[in-house]
Amino acid sequence: MPKTPRQLAKRWITSPLIPPNISRQMPDVSPFLRQLLYNRGIESNEAALAYISGDSPTNPDPFQMLGMHEAVEVLHDAIQSGQKIAIYGDYDADGVTSSAILYEFLAQLGLDARVYIPNRFDEGYGLNLEAIEQLADEGVKLLITVDCGISSVAEVARASELGMRVIITDHHQVPEVLPDAAAIINPHRPTDPYPYKELAGVGIAWKLVVAYLQRYPNPEIDPDQWLDLVAIGTVVDVAELNGENRSLVKRGLALMRMHPRQGLFSLSQVAGIKLDQLNAGHLGFGIGPRLNAAGRMDSAMAAFELLVTQELFEAARLAQDLDNKNQERKNLLNEIEEIAIQEALASDEDLKVIFVASEDFNQGLVGLAAGRIVESLYKPAIVGHIEGDKIVASARSIEELNIHETLKECEDLLEKHGGHAMAAGLTLKLENVDAFVERVNQVATEKLGDMTLLPILRIDYDIDLARLKPEHIPGILNDVAQLEPTGHKNPDALFSSHHCQALRVRTVGNGAHLKFSVRDGQQEFDAIAFRQGHWVNDMPEYIDIAYTVEINEYMGMRNVQLNVKDIKKSEPKPA
Repeated sequence: MPKTPRQLAKRWITSPLIPPNISRQMPDVSPFLRQLLYNRGIESNEAALAYISGDSPTNPDPFQMLGMHEAVEVLHDAIQSGQKIAIYGDYDADGVTSSAILYEFLAQLGLDARVYIPNRFDEGYGLNLEAIEQLADEGVKLLITVDCGISSVAEVARASELGMRVIITDHHQVPEVLPDAAAIINPHRPTDPYPYKELAGVGIAWKLVVAYLQRYPNPEIDPDQWLDLVAIGTVVDVAELNGENRSLVKRGLALMRMHPRQGLFSLSQVAGIKLDQLNAGHLGFGIGPRLNAAGRMDSAMAAFELLVTQELFEAARLAQDLDNKNQERKNLLNEIEEIAIQEALASDEDLKVIFVASEDFNQGLVGLAAGRIVESLYKPAIVGHIEGDKIVASARSIEELNIHETLKECEDLLEKHGGHAMAAGLTLKLENVDAFVERVNQVATEKLGDMTLLPILRIDYDIDLARLKPEHIPGILNDVAQLEPTGHKNPDALFSSHHCQALRVRTVGNGAHLKFSVRDGQQEFDAIAFRQGHWVNDMPEYIDIAYTVEINEYMGMRNVQLNVKDIKKSEPKPA
């Protein structure tokens, strides 16, 4: 019998109650919302109202970024002299949306820019020499990178040799040696004064457009028309949804609800998303996976073409194609996940970092598989595709370990690497695998020490369901809605309730998910627990639950539903 992942105990940490003196400083919001905002670091009425409205606390000038002045002037010179411009993007949603913004912006200025998005399978991430030489042969004189390029020293040098100037826009961690580009825009540069460091690649590409229009105004071009793309790229790339990012996403969602571009309208239809109810979750779990499916399964150009097309039938065709690719992606991912987790469970339990690689793993899905391992086992995971004498891998981590910094201490064993604290990519030779696995685990052990590794659920408020009256629900739902858009670093409101009776327990979704009801006293609520179908034959009569509150719409009926994130056995309430 194959092993199955152990069910990880989770640590519930309930937020402290808001002190009365701070609560009194927020008279314009409800007491319940004050608690939710306090849990997110907000302690004044002004900050609370700014958060609710989605106003950025800084609204920084794009020219505060190092390299922005130079980038605008280089771009303007190329436009004025009629030079051929190419946009070089990444194959994920962040790169594709960034490419679409610059392409449409230059088109509105009357330029037909060349868009180049490398194929994940043939070319890999970032700039590559063959592409550089191809673009030079096509007569390109200005190359603008989006969501990539910060580590491409050799490639930028080659572009310069071939007579191309390069503008780099990127948000990945900055290496010690930078490319010798005409301009580099990346707020992570050590001396960059830009106050907000967490923009996604699409946010930085958009800032370039904003800066250009500030320096060279054009009353016919409004940069806010691209906030829909900024929202998609930011959410799908799992950038922090606080500060400036949250403001941009909130405005982008409003634009999509009111005036969706044709491609997004068609994609929302195949995804079953009602645009008038669109939120960040729909971008992350509905729109994003379908856009990413293009680059994971084939070429990301299909996603780019969907975003920029204005033709109804072309948009419908591309949207359906992406939906089909996404279904194929899901099926393949389930297969890879099962194999990867079995191998991980069979490995040494003392290993801090799980490493799994196979020739049979789809290169476009290894990152998702690594994420699934982290979710199941709460250990950093590296999953790779073996191709010839090399492994191309993706790493996903846990909050306690910065995987980017960990890989830096192994870089003598790697062909290349890059990424963020929680996600990274790497390439290594097969002959170095054993040494790498030993080293990365040694480094992780040193960094983690004897730390107990358990996923944490941060509870906003503990609710006694027995005392929750139906008339309270609309107010709670309204307060919860004020947190939107939610995501990384601005999570959904999470509640806990104890000593609930579990009723009518069954599985849905081919046994993967759990559907049931919870009762406390006279109060009863529908509940859904995704990826927790294992409880069906082992559900205690009384449980403690951690959950979000949502409206479930089915067959025209709207009901309150508890989306349960974790279940623990509890004892019945004392008589």
